[in-house]
Amino acid sequence: MSRIGKEPVKIEEGVEVTITEKEILVKGSLGEIAFTLPEDIDATIEEGHVLVTRRNDLKQSKSLHGTFARLIANAINGVKNGFSKTLELVGVGYRARMDGDKLVMSLGWNHPVIIQPEEGIKIEVPEETKVVIKGFDKQKVGLFAAKIREIRKPEPYKGKGIRYEGEYIKRKSSKSSVG
Repeated sequence: MSRIGKEPVKIEEGVEVTITEKEILVKGSLGEIAFTLPEDIDATIEEGHVLVTRRNDLKQSKSLHGTFARLIANAINGVKNGFSKTLELVGVGYRARMDGDKLVMSLGWNHPVIIQPEEGIKIEVPEETKVVIKGFDKQKVGLFAAKIREIRKPEPYKGKGIRYEGEYIKRKSSKSSVG
Protein backbone atom coordinates (compact mmCIF):
# COMPACT_ATOMS: atom_id res chain seq x y z
CA MET A 1 0.00 0.00 0.00
CA SER A 2 1.19 3.52 -0.74
CA ARG A 3 2.78 5.11 2.31
CA ILE A 4 1.54 8.54 1.28
CA GLY A 5 -1.85 7.28 0.09
CA LYS A 6 -2.74 5.36 3.25
CA GLU A 7 -2.29 8.40 5.51
CA PRO A 8 -5.66 10.10 6.16
CA VAL A 9 -5.91 13.70 4.95
CA LYS A 10 -7.12 16.03 7.73
CA ILE A 11 -9.93 18.41 6.81
CA GLU A 12 -8.97 21.83 8.18
CA GLU A 13 -11.41 24.03 10.07
CA GLY A 14 -13.30 26.32 7.68
CA VAL A 15 -12.92 23.92 4.75
CA GLU A 16 -15.81 21.91 3.34
CA VAL A 17 -15.13 18.71 1.39
CA THR A 18 -17.94 17.06 -0.62
CA ILE A 19 -17.55 13.67 -2.31
CA THR A 20 -20.19 12.49 -4.79
CA GLU A 21 -19.32 9.23 -6.57
CA LYS A 22 -16.07 10.21 -8.37
CA GLU A 23 -16.29 14.01 -7.96
CA ILE A 24 -14.54 15.83 -5.12
CA LEU A 25 -15.36 19.47 -4.32
CA VAL A 26 -13.23 21.38 -1.81
CA LYS A 27 -14.56 24.79 -0.68
CA GLY A 28 -12.82 27.32 1.54
CA SER A 29 -12.49 31.02 2.20
CA LEU A 30 -10.17 31.59 -0.80
CA GLY A 31 -12.12 29.61 -3.42
CA GLU A 32 -13.16 26.15 -4.51
CA ILE A 33 -11.39 23.32 -6.32
CA ALA A 34 -13.14 20.40 -8.02
CA PHE A 35 -11.63 17.34 -9.65
CA THR A 36 -12.55 13.81 -10.69
CA LEU A 37 -11.04 10.64 -9.25
CA PRO A 38 -9.86 7.90 -11.62
CA GLU A 39 -11.80 4.63 -11.87
CA ASP A 40 -9.52 2.61 -9.53
CA ILE A 41 -9.36 5.22 -6.72
CA ASP A 42 -12.06 5.84 -4.11
CA ALA A 43 -12.33 8.48 -1.38
CA THR A 44 -14.50 8.63 1.74
CA ILE A 45 -14.91 11.09 4.62
CA GLU A 46 -14.56 9.64 8.12
CA GLU A 47 -14.23 11.58 11.40
CA GLY A 48 -12.90 14.81 9.87
CA HIS A 49 -10.45 13.04 7.55
CA VAL A 50 -10.50 12.03 3.89
CA LEU A 51 -9.42 8.42 3.31
CA VAL A 52 -8.16 7.52 -0.15
CA THR A 53 -8.22 3.84 -1.14
CA ARG A 54 -7.53 1.87 -4.29
CA ARG A 55 -9.49 -1.07 -5.67
CA ASN A 56 -6.58 -3.22 -6.91
CA ASP A 57 -2.79 -3.55 -6.81
CA LEU A 58 -1.99 -2.68 -10.40
CA LYS A 59 1.05 -0.44 -10.91
CA GLN A 60 -1.12 2.38 -12.28
CA SER A 61 -3.45 2.23 -9.26
CA LYS A 62 -0.54 2.26 -6.82
CA SER A 63 0.97 5.38 -8.38
CA LEU A 64 -2.37 7.21 -8.54
CA HIS A 65 -3.17 6.33 -4.90
CA GLY A 66 -0.53 8.61 -3.39
CA THR A 67 -0.92 11.22 -6.09
CA PHE A 68 -4.61 11.80 -5.44
CA ALA A 69 -4.11 11.77 -1.67
CA ARG A 70 -1.64 14.67 -2.08
CA LEU A 71 -3.91 16.46 -4.58
CA ILE A 72 -6.71 16.42 -2.01
CA ALA A 73 -4.31 17.60 0.73
CA ASN A 74 -3.04 20.43 -1.50
CA ALA A 75 -6.61 21.46 -2.36
CA ILE A 76 -7.55 21.61 1.34
CA ASN A 77 -4.41 23.61 2.18
CA GLY A 78 -4.87 25.89 -0.83
CA VAL A 79 -8.46 26.97 -0.16
CA LYS A 80 -7.54 27.59 3.48
CA ASN A 81 -4.07 29.24 3.27
CA GLY A 82 -3.22 29.66 -0.42
CA PHE A 83 0.09 29.21 -2.24
CA SER A 84 2.65 31.66 -3.58
CA LYS A 85 5.76 31.70 -5.79
CA THR A 86 8.27 34.53 -5.88
CA LEU A 87 10.21 35.42 -9.02
CA GLU A 88 13.30 37.64 -9.16
CA LEU A 89 14.28 39.78 -12.16
CA VAL A 90 18.08 39.89 -12.47
CA GLY A 91 19.72 42.20 -14.98
CA VAL A 92 20.41 45.85 -15.70
CA GLY A 93 17.11 47.58 -16.45
CA TYR A 94 14.96 44.52 -15.68
CA ARG A 95 11.91 45.88 -13.85
CA ALA A 96 8.31 44.94 -13.17
CA ARG A 97 5.28 47.01 -12.22
CA MET A 98 1.53 46.63 -12.03
CA ASP A 99 -0.70 48.55 -14.44
CA GLY A 100 -4.19 47.98 -13.06
CA ASP A 101 -4.43 44.19 -12.86
CA LYS A 102 -1.80 43.59 -15.59
CA LEU A 103 1.88 42.86 -14.99
CA VAL A 104 4.20 45.02 -17.12
CA MET A 105 7.86 43.96 -17.31
CA SER A 106 10.88 45.60 -18.94
CA LEU A 107 13.26 42.78 -19.85
CA GLY A 108 15.90 44.41 -22.06
CA TRP A 109 13.84 44.39 -25.25
CA ASN A 110 12.56 47.45 -27.08
CA HIS A 111 9.00 46.72 -25.93
CA PRO A 112 7.46 45.97 -22.54
CA VAL A 113 6.03 42.52 -21.84
CA ILE A 114 2.41 42.70 -20.63
CA ILE A 115 0.87 39.72 -18.85
CA GLN A 116 -2.79 39.34 -17.88
CA PRO A 117 -3.28 37.11 -14.80
CA GLU A 118 -5.40 34.00 -15.21
CA GLU A 119 -8.54 33.33 -13.20
CA GLY A 120 -7.72 32.55 -9.56
CA ILE A 121 -4.24 34.14 -9.78
CA LYS A 122 -3.17 37.37 -8.07
CA ILE A 123 0.08 39.15 -8.90
CA GLU A 124 1.92 41.50 -6.54
CA VAL A 125 5.09 43.53 -7.14
CA PRO A 126 6.58 44.45 -3.73
CA GLU A 127 9.84 45.66 -5.36
CA GLU A 128 10.80 46.50 -8.94
CA THR A 129 12.78 43.26 -9.19
CA LYS A 130 10.37 40.89 -7.40
CA VAL A 131 7.08 39.44 -8.59
CA VAL A 132 4.87 37.42 -6.21
CA ILE A 133 2.26 35.10 -7.72
CA LYS A 134 -0.52 34.00 -5.34
CA GLY A 135 -3.50 31.70 -5.66
CA PHE A 136 -5.40 28.83 -4.06
CA ASP A 137 -4.60 26.19 -6.69
CA LYS A 138 -0.99 24.98 -6.34
CA GLN A 139 -0.86 23.66 -9.89
CA LYS A 140 -2.09 26.92 -11.46
CA VAL A 141 0.31 29.04 -9.38
CA GLY A 142 3.29 26.91 -10.39
CA LEU A 143 2.27 26.80 -14.05
CA PHE A 144 1.73 30.57 -14.24
CA ALA A 145 5.10 31.22 -12.56
CA ALA A 146 6.77 28.86 -15.05
CA LYS A 147 5.13 30.70 -17.98
CA ILE A 148 6.49 34.03 -16.73
CA ARG A 149 9.96 32.52 -16.16
CA GLU A 150 9.89 31.07 -19.70
CA ILE A 151 9.72 34.59 -21.17
CA ARG A 152 13.35 35.30 -20.21
CA LYS A 153 15.09 32.29 -18.65
CA PRO A 154 18.30 32.95 -16.70
CA GLU A 155 21.32 32.65 -18.94
CA PRO A 156 24.48 30.86 -17.68
CA TYR A 157 27.12 33.55 -18.40
CA LYS A 158 25.88 36.63 -16.54
CA GLY A 159 22.87 35.09 -14.80
CA LYS A 160 20.46 37.65 -16.28
CA GLY A 161 16.81 36.70 -16.58
CA ILE A 162 13.78 35.73 -14.52
CA ARG A 163 14.42 33.15 -11.81
CA TYR A 164 12.62 31.66 -8.85
CA GLU A 165 13.57 33.09 -5.47
CA GLY A 166 16.51 31.10 -4.12
CA GLU A 167 17.15 29.30 -7.44
CA TYR A 168 20.80 28.54 -8.12
CA ILE A 169 22.03 29.21 -11.66
CA LYS A 170 25.13 27.25 -12.60
CA ARG A 171 27.47 29.82 -14.15
CA LYS A 172 29.85 29.18 -17.03
CA SER A 173 33.12 30.96 -17.57
CA SER A 174 33.29 33.35 -20.49
CA LYS A 175 34.22 31.96 -23.88
CA SER A 176 37.22 34.27 -24.21
CA SER A 177 38.95 32.76 -21.14
CA VAL A 178 38.90 29.24 -22.63
CA GLY A 179 41.92 28.42 -24.72
